[in-house]
Amino acid sequence: MKKRIGSYPRALIEGGGQAVVSQAGGVLLVETVRKAGLDTAISAALTPWRKARAVHDPGKILLDVALAVALGGDCLADVAMLRAEPAVFGLVASDPTVSRLIDTLTASGEKALRAIRAARAEVRQQVWRLAGRTAPDAGGTVTVDLDGVLVIAHSDKEHAAPTWKRTYGHHPLMGFVDHGPGGTGEPVAALLRPGNAGSNTATDHITAAQLALAQLPKKYRRGRRTLIRTDSAGGTHDFVAWLAQRGRWLSYSVGMVITEQVHQHVLNIPASAWTAAVEADGEIRDGAWVAELTGDILDGWPKAMRLIVSKERPHPGAQLRLTDTDGMRLTCFATNTSGRPIAELELRHRLRTRAEDRIRAARATGLRNLPLHRTAQNRIWLEIVQIALDLLAWMAMLALTGKARLWEPRRLRLRLFTAAGQLVTTGRRRILRLARHWPWTGHITAALDRLAHLPDPG
Repeated sequence: MKKRIGSYPRALIEGGGQAVVSQAGGVLLVETVRKAGLDTAISAALTPWRKARAVHDPGKILLDVALAVALGGDCLADVAMLRAEPAVFGLVASDPTVSRLIDTLTASGEKALRAIRAARAEVRQQVWRLAGRTAPDAGGTVTVDLDGVLVIAHSDKEHAAPTWKRTYGHHPLMGFVDHGPGGTGEPVAALLRPGNAGSNTATDHITAAQLALAQLPKKYRRGRRTLIRTDSAGGTHDFVAWLAQRGRWLSYSVGMVITEQVHQHVLNIPASAWTAAVEADGEIRDGAWVAELTGDILDGWPKAMRLIVSKERPHPGAQLRLTDTDGMRLTCFATNTSGRPIAELELRHRLRTRAEDRIRAARATGLRNLPLHRTAQNRIWLEIVQIALDLLAWMAMLALTGKARLWEPRRLRLRLFTAAGQLVTTGRRRILRLARHWPWTGHITAALDRLAHLPDPG
């Protein structure tokens, strides 16, 4: 009697299988593109760059690269994943054609970037309208988080430089619309900067904020309904003054550095002035308190600015700073929101840490490195990465429910996009049959059904 050796079954492998589709779950992204109207919008935006008698549409080429990045690719050549499945992704351009388009768009500079961004802004407004109650502006407000991200360079790329973390690469400044606790977030700004770019650069924060506001529906581009959040890198006089400028009237919640002046004011706060901090569920946050600073410390800052400081017991092993006091970790932020308890405002600012999740998703979606050599080329790549992240966020917002809406890109790929399928032709119809035994086939079919019930664009 033969005993089986090994933990895994063994099968004979042969090539030549037909009608088998890998990455079949990618139809979720294709249907999202179709319902959002992103294909027609990008195609129309890039019409000036389409050559006479060209076989491939520039908008389709750029969108194919973004789809490849959303599926896990991290360079232009990974578009080959789509080229291998024409039944799902259609006709896909060759690698030389893709490279020539990137070079053409690069040569156009800001003109091409403005065209791509305008198309994304137009589609974003349509997607939010389709999302209804699950849209990020369903509550009548929009929150934009600005944060920097370090991108390591493993070769000598243009404008790569030593970073403040003693690495080498670039230091883009990005902006994300927060979808709240029930969703993820979508990118609205990406400003490519050298690795040695400063953190407290007001000019860069203003530029990133302008890019982010241009991506929002027109009614949110000024006024108190739009909240700009940053860490202490945004706590500069020039940036706060720009946010509060008359006629712009944006709401802000900006981290501030604990200076010696702030530290002295904290020491003078009476015990009765400290208020217990709260958690997102309304419960008291254990070992944390907040207070508001007033007086001459606000001199030189815009009117209506409030300065709120919090103190909490550090977690075990945390290193205290010189500005911390009585064994408590101090943080500080500025806001112009009035009429709300300071504990509520401190919680709102603390939720800015969701931007770290968005950065982690971006790293897993084409931002692990910048694959091209020239800075102008990598600016186009950043737009491609943002389109890929848009698609992942819009697909989750329009088609997924429950905990699946919170799945990050790696989990989406492992559970949904990598599902295998079989292409069957019956009469004049082509049917993609997903693997019945796959545990998440139900999620895919239910999501496709939700997308199918959405109205077509136009």
